[in-house]
Parts: sequence; C-alpha cells; structure tokens
Amino acid sequence: MIAPSVTRLDRYVLRQLLVALLASTGGLAALIWLTQSLRFVSLVVDRGLSLRVFLQLTGLLIPSFVAVIVPITTFVVTQFVYQRLAGDRELTVMRAAGLSPLAIARPAFYCTVIAMALCYVLNIWVVPASYHRFRQYEFEIRNKMAAFLLQEGVFTPVSDTMTVYIRTRDPDGTLRGILVEDDRQKNTRATILAQYGHLESTGDVPRVVLYHGSREEIDRKTGRLNVLTFGRNTIDLTDSGKDDDIRYRDATEMSLGELLHPDPRLVMAHDRGKFLVEANRRLTAPLTAFSFAMVALLSVLDGAFSRHGALLRPLVAILTVVGLLAVGLTVQSVASRAPALIPLIWIEAVLPGLVCATVLFGADLRAPAAPRRGPPAGTSGPGTPASRRRAPVAA
Repeated sequence: MIAPSVTRLDRYVLRQLLVALLASTGGLAALIWLTQSLRFVSLVVDRGLSLRVFLQLTGLLIPSFVAVIVPITTFVVTQFVYQRLAGDRELTVMRAAGLSPLAIARPAFYCTVIAMALCYVLNIWVVPASYHRFRQYEFEIRNKMAAFLLQEGVFTPVSDTMTVYIRTRDPDGTLRGILVEDDRQKNTRATILAQYGHLESTGDVPRVVLYHGSREEIDRKTGRLNVLTFGRNTIDLTDSGKDDDIRYRDATEMSLGELLHPDPRLVMAHDRGKFLVEANRRLTAPLTAFSFAMVALLSVLDGAFSRHGALLRPLVAILTVVGLLAVGLTVQSVASRAPALIPLIWIEAVLPGLVCATVLFGADLRAPAAPRRGPPAGTSGPGTPASRRRAPVAA
C-alpha cells in the first residue's frame, strides 16, 4: 500500500496545528518557569548573586517543563484547531468532498508524530543532562560560589551555618576587618575575628586565610569563654559539618541505561523499583501525546456537527484527559512499590489512543479502497477524444 502524499489541505491544517503547538507550549513553559523560579529568588538574593546567574540556573529547568507539557498542549491544539474547523463548517466541506475521517485526521497524525519525537529527544537525552547540570550549579551556589562574592559592610551567609562579614576590600583582594560566625559544630558556636586575610581556592573549595586574630568559643557545659589567638589560620567556607560536599544524584538526572541497570553499590535494593518506573515513564510519556490527540479527534470527528455538542464534547474530552493524567500518576506510584505492575504504565499510555483510533477509523481501515472511476459515458472530459464529443444542436 502506497502511503498518501501530503496534500495542500494537509499542509493548511498542519500549519495551524504546529503554530498553535509552538505558541501554547512556549507560553505555558514560560508561565511554569516564572512560578517555579520564584523558589530560587531567595537563594540568589541571599547569596548576593547576579541576575545572569539566576537566569542560567532556572533556565536549565525549562527542558523538563517542556517535556511534561508537550503531550498536554498536543491535545489542546488538536482540540482547538479541529473544533474551529468544525465551527467554520470547514469539516462539513471536507466531508462533502468525500474525505474520510482518516484523511481529515492525517494532519493531526503528523503533528502528533513531531510532538512524540520531540518528547523522546527531551526525555532520553536533554532533560537528564540539563537537570544534572542544574543540580551541580545549585550545589555550587549553596556551598562554594557565594563565598567568593563577599561584599564590604554586609553580613554574607555563605552557608546555612556560617556568616562572614568584612569591613573593607583592598584593590589587591585583601580583606580587612573580618568577622566569621561559625555554627558548623553542633552545640558549639564560634566567633572568629581577624585583622586581615584573603580568599583562595583549593580544588574548587573556597577558603579564607586569616592573619592576627582570635577564635572565641563558649563551652555549653561550663559556660566558660575560651579564647584562642593565632597569627595565621585557614577556614574552610563550606559546610563541612554536614555531608553537603558529597552530592548524590537522583533518578531524574540519570541516563536511561543507568535507570534500567542501576549500580548495586549506589542503589539500594528497595529503590530499584523507583528507577525502573522512571525509565518506563520516560519511554511512555511521549506515547500519551498520541492518546490525548486521539481523544481530541474522537470528540470532534465522531458524529455529525451539532450546536448542542459544541460545548459538551470538548468538556468530556478535557475531563477524559484529566482522568488519564490522574490514572497515570496513580499507576506510577503503585508500580514504584510493586515493580510487577510496571506494564500497566504502558497500557495506560497506549490503550486509550488505540481504543479511540479503533472507534473513529475502524470503518475506514476495514473498507477496501474503491476503484477510481472515470467520467460518465457520453460526457466530455479532459480525456475524451474530440470525435466522440457531441456536436452542438442548431437552433
């Protein structure tokens, strides 16, 4: 069977679908980015970082947003474009011209294939890499970067348990009038004073070298003040009291191969189900775009056009997609605790689309192709010889 070529009508509808898909996906991704990035405003402001660092940090989350919303926007644009075609009677004209539901839905298939390909590229390659970079960048900001941005006359919280104050900074980088509040050791609070010092980095770990100062601590048991004077002292500005120097990767930033075959030295046995669910979610999430598009096509193309159905059918389609999203989240949650139920993730992603396609296109797929007929006998067509054409009747 020869695949049908792309007609002018297909290009006309496909262009509307792709433009709407690009606009809706971009707008919704920007809205989600705006709401989610507010969580990192305090992190950037408290550390005294620039707007560029904020944009770089939060921009790494955009691919994960796009991967989640593309199946949803595929449903939205399919429903919107075909509903508008029905409202403008363009679908009525297409049916009157002899187009089957399968031929009318062909542009939606092309759009869905493009959306699925984009989701697979994002889920398998782009999102793990960008999220891994995001986690690394956030870790550096929390534990390392802020220490190099000490400002004059400002109490800078370089970590959750350490605050640094400097009175002035010389042009050569020398810090003068240094005060460090160190709470990294439990039940012990130390105040460190120094006349001057300078910053240095050893293996990306920020340290400050202090000269001619003192370290004051209060013994919680005796209430006694202990004072230690020094001529030179080095302080690590990372939170060494915790295990923050060791950053463990989560399932979202791992590659597909690492999820399917996790390292037993790094992954506990009871966590392997979560990794398998994440791997199957990445493989099945693009397929939900097909199911959602089929739900939209079924609500528009099934049955004759009706004014009363102009609101009821889209509402039923929206509720169906919302229900499928809820069922998908439930199945993933259950499968993470019972890995034997992982095939349900594939069933939930594919089965609704197959059912809708069977209901909508089953008759077209079962019916044999009708032979192409020529012009009726006795009529003059482009292929009719001039000798067979009737002579005009004289008046």
